[in-house]
Amino acid sequence: MRRDVFQAIADPTRRAILSLLALNAMTPNAIAEHFDSSRQAISKHIKILTECRLVDQQQRGREIHYHFNAQKMKEVDIWMEQFRKQWESRFDQLDVLLKNQNKNQ
Repeated sequence: MRRDVFQAIADPTRRAILSLLALNAMTPNAIAEHFDSSRQAISKHIKILTECRLVDQQQRGREIHYHFNAQKMKEVDIWMEQFRKQWESRFDQLDVLLKNQNKNQ
């Protein structure tokens, strides 16, 4: 089953892993050290992130290093843009309403 970006970022542990990897490439053990979860649980999270391509892996000798794929997060940004426009429009309307209310006082 191919997962999508939204399934991956729905989990707080996976979002935390992405935050770590956005700063620096890391091995699975290095990632796991930041969590109280088992190494196996962290590996499952990494697998999901890899399946949806939010995380890329690179073999370095005997170790695998995981890297954050910022380009893949573009899907989230594109989806959020529609809501961002609605919010901005509503805030603009609220600003006009408040300014008019202040003039009438």
